[in-house]
Amino acid sequence: MIGQLVHVGVESPQAIVREGIVALLEKHPDQVRVVPVSTEPGHPDPDVVLYDVMALLGGHTEPLAHLVETSSSKVLAVGRDLRPDLVGQALAMGVDGFVSLGADEQELVTAVCSAAAGCLDGEPQDDPEPGSSTALHRNGTDVRLSPREKEVLTLIAAGLSNQQIAADMFLSINSVKTYVRSAYRKIGVQSRSAAVGWAIRHGFVPDPSTATGQANGSVTE
Repeated sequence: MIGQLVHVGVESPQAIVREGIVALLEKHPDQVRVVPVSTEPGHPDPDVVLYDVMALLGGHTEPLAHLVETSSSKVLAVGRDLRPDLVGQALAMGVDGFVSLGADEQELVTAVCSAAAGCLDGEPQDDPEPGSSTALHRNGTDVRLSPREKEVLTLIAAGLSNQQIAADMFLSINSVKTYVRSAYRKIGVQSRSAAVGWAIRHGFVPDPSTATGQANGSVTE
């Protein structure tokens, strides 16, 4: 698919988001072409579908499930920094990857073309062999995260605040902050949104049943 025109569908319950993404994509006619997403028999599937995770609110999972399970399209979740739980839910449902709504147009086009080519974040979509350097990179072993730090990052990716993490792990809030700070230092991030992105990219996919949807936008250091 590299070097070929990529056909992209855009799905969002919010017209301003849908039209904004389409406008960015249409600035790159040599790389992508926006096409409709249809469930009609005989209608060709787009190469890639950008699916806004806000469509999952209220338990409306059937359209995404249909895309993932019955279409030939690669599906990228369009994530929101304040709703990492919805990104986690989309990943658990089988989407091929995610891109932040805050991505610039080049990042967006690169993500779309990479997905169409079968790669995300520059890595093959196939699961890495156990023990490979890619496997170590994806589960955080290469940065020597402790079990507690991994658990904290997973709950952060699920959208829990520090107070909610403390209650879930039966820890004091100060202990949680200590684990958060040490995890941030090891993975090289300074903000909660950056930690969410790192955690999801590296395989810390939260269980949707644990997500509260009440993501805390920052960490009190």
